[in-house]
Parts: sequence; structure tokens; C-alpha cells
Amino acid sequence: MKVVIAGGNSYLGQVLARHYAAAGNEVVLLVRRVRDFGAGIRSVYWDGQNPGEWARELEGASLLVNMAGRTVNCRYNEKNKKEIMDSRIDTASVLGQAVKACLHPPQVWLNAASATLYRHAEDRPMDEYTGETGTGFSVEVCRRWEQAFFAQHTPGTRKAALRTAIVFGPKDGVYIRLRNLARCGLGGRQGNGRQMVSWIHEADFAAAVDWIYRHKELEGAVNLSAPVPLRNDIMMRKIRKSAGIPFGLPATRFLLEIGAVLIGTETELILKSRWVLPARLTESGFTFRYPTLEDALPALE
Repeated sequence: MKVVIAGGNSYLGQVLARHYAAAGNEVVLLVRRVRDFGAGIRSVYWDGQNPGEWARELEGASLLVNMAGRTVNCRYNEKNKKEIMDSRIDTASVLGQAVKACLHPPQVWLNAASATLYRHAEDRPMDEYTGETGTGFSVEVCRRWEQAFFAQHTPGTRKAALRTAIVFGPKDGVYIRLRNLARCGLGGRQGNGRQMVSWIHEADFAAAVDWIYRHKELEGAVNLSAPVPLRNDIMMRKIRKSAGIPFGLPATRFLLEIGAVLIGTETELILKSRWVLPARLTESGFTFRYPTLEDALPALE
């Protein structure tokens, strides 16, 4: 296989690059800063906005994965909001132009998306069939992101949007921050602790991406999340136990608001209840290596 990953220097871009390179595939990363990413991985410059020499890499590719987009881990001022939105819409548009120009376009194009699209849910889970979208800036980003992706007319290329939950990994990602909080004695519930947390281990994320590539019936929106989400207070208790820490100070909404301002982020990333189930993945026969947090924690230490 030849796998092209736009935004390949991101956390999830690197997870996929290592996954496919380890299996002996040719991996090409489209990045803003070309450097050595390891054996079996090439990096090619692109700016995420304009056609260029990078577009040649799409010719005859087996799989194109777009993981590009400005981080949402910031304050939602007008400047940052514009950059967050534009970075997603621009990359979908320019990749669509490049795919349409190929004589032999990529067989499959998978585009990053987010489970944040669904509403705050403490009453019932959300899947691809019955899930309800929410409101607010982050939801609007998700909605317009998918619209920009699916608006690209690429009849020779199957497309799917990866509505991904929070990804846990042993060396990067949200889990490391939560574990560090626990080790500092700050691993109590966040807010009232009743918000649901949908998550997925990075190994299952990579395996699910490859599964979607190999199963032609999977197109459109697909949720990438472990089948057993859990409440924030329960998750933090399990993380504390895994870290060998018997207690954890809770963080009230008020304290979280202050902390968010100090570190330049938004409390929505912590307090929104994301109760998401991977209905289409499980229906298609995908098996999670880490279906529960208890399964995942030993592999995250």
C-alpha cells in the first residue's frame, strides 16, 4: 500500500504513520516542516491551502488520510476561531482539488472529524443513526468540516468521516495529562463528574482506520470510540488506582474556568458530556483490543 497522511506531524498522524510503516507500507506525510520521521516514512512539504508538488503523491495511492487542522486546545477568541475553521475547510478543499486532478485517484479518502459534533448527553448514548447534533462553536466547526469534506466531488474515491472520540496513548494525548494530574493529587472528578467520556486507545484508533479502509460498506460518517464509555468521576477513580494514588482533589467548574484562562484552553473540552457509541464499526465486525478502560490502562502505563 501507499498511504498518504495530510497533517502527518500531528499526534494521530504519527500514530497512523507508525502503524502503516511497521506493516511494510509506503507512508508519505504532507507536512509544513519536512524532517526525518523514521524508517519507511517520507515527508513532503505542503501548506494546507494551495496546490503544489505534493499533489503528485496522491496519484495511485491506496489510502489518503487527512488529519490536518489547527488544534482546538486554545481560547476561542475570534482569531483562533477563524484559524480553527479555515484550517479544516481549506485542507478539505485543496485535497479535493488534488484528488479530482488524479488520473488514478486514491482508492479511499478518510477525513478527520470529531465526536464533539454530538450534543451534550447525559441521558442516552449517541450513534451514527440516532445521534443528535449540538450547538455552539465547536459543533459548528464539526458540521462545516464534514460538509466541506463531503462536498468534494470525487466519484472514484470512497470517503468516510472519522468522528473520533478522545484518543488515549501511553506517550502523548489526553491520558498523559490526566495521569499527571492524578500523580500530583489533583485527579478527582472534574466539574460534577457526571459527564460521560467517550475514548479510544490509539492502537484501536489505528486498527479502526485500517478496518474502514478495507471494508467497502463503510463510507459516510463513522464513530471511532471504544464501546464502553464511562463517567468522568469513575474514569478519574480508575486512573488514580492505576497510578497508585489513593486520593484526588476534585476540580469545580469555577476552578476549571480559572485554570482554563491561565493555560489558554476552554472548559468545554473537559465538561462536555460525550456519550458516543461505535455502532457502525461494531456492526461491521470490528473487534476492539481495548473495549474498556480496565483493558486499556495496563497498556497506557
